[in-house]
Amino acid sequence: MKFDMHCHVKEGSIDAKVSLEEYIDRLMDKGFQGMLVTDHDTYDGYRKWKYELKNDDRYKDFVVIKGIEYDTRDAGHMLIIMPDHLKLRVLEVRGLPIQTLIDVIHKSGGIIGPAHPCGERFLSMMSTGRFRKNDHLVEKFDFIETFNSCESDESNRRARALAEKYHKPQFGGSDAHKLDCAGLAYTRIDADIRSANDLIHAVQEHKVVSCGGTYYKFTTKQKLGKLNNIPVAAFYFYNKSASLIKTNKRNKKLIEHLLLR
Repeated sequence: MKFDMHCHVKEGSIDAKVSLEEYIDRLMDKGFQGMLVTDHDTYDGYRKWKYELKNDDRYKDFVVIKGIEYDTRDAGHMLIIMPDHLKLRVLEVRGLPIQTLIDVIHKSGGIIGPAHPCGERFLSMMSTGRFRKNDHLVEKFDFIETFNSCESDESNRRARALAEKYHKPQFGGSDAHKLDCAGLAYTRIDADIRSANDLIHAVQEHKVVSCGGTYYKFTTKQKLGKLNNIPVAAFYFYNKSASLIKTNKRNKKLIEHLLLR
């Protein structure tokens, strides 16, 4: 099956310009069988599917999987897929440290891997102090995104080398926030995927067979050039302050999850 494994929609990501319905239509036109919705620190985009579009006959043969792109405290962005039955509310509160996050995900039956691991500083795992000198935590990831349509060829090349070094399944995702980027990247899986549980099992059994795609030429960082360092730094301070502000809420959600297990 052919999936786009990194998708942002305006129902969930404040910086996305494309609706979930538009995204699905574009992927279907391109011959995709499914998508992983990975909005920033929220499942709101997937909720649009679950409560409004899932029973639409137009999409009866298309698969939408619930995922999330999580902002960690110390290791950039992570793509996460949790079992279908589990509502892990702490994932909608940014700022968990990576080691805690990995432990929570795995103990709950989910899978986790770094998004664009060799991309922008602050946003990408290998560009953070946590991993710059020690990448052994990579062993604990279940997959690595190695083709991202909004990254550079060098960034993706380094990500592939990292995945090959640790023998990790490789994801391809468009990371689309605009319609003309949707479906530029793909992941092929040698399994029948109908749910998050199916995807988790396929990754664990190394049934992800290939990924790749086309580069998107109109990203914000390409338009801004060196000036892109300004919004990247602004995001870093926003993420840090938001993480601190939400410490109590995040800890409460984490405790609730641990008590309910």
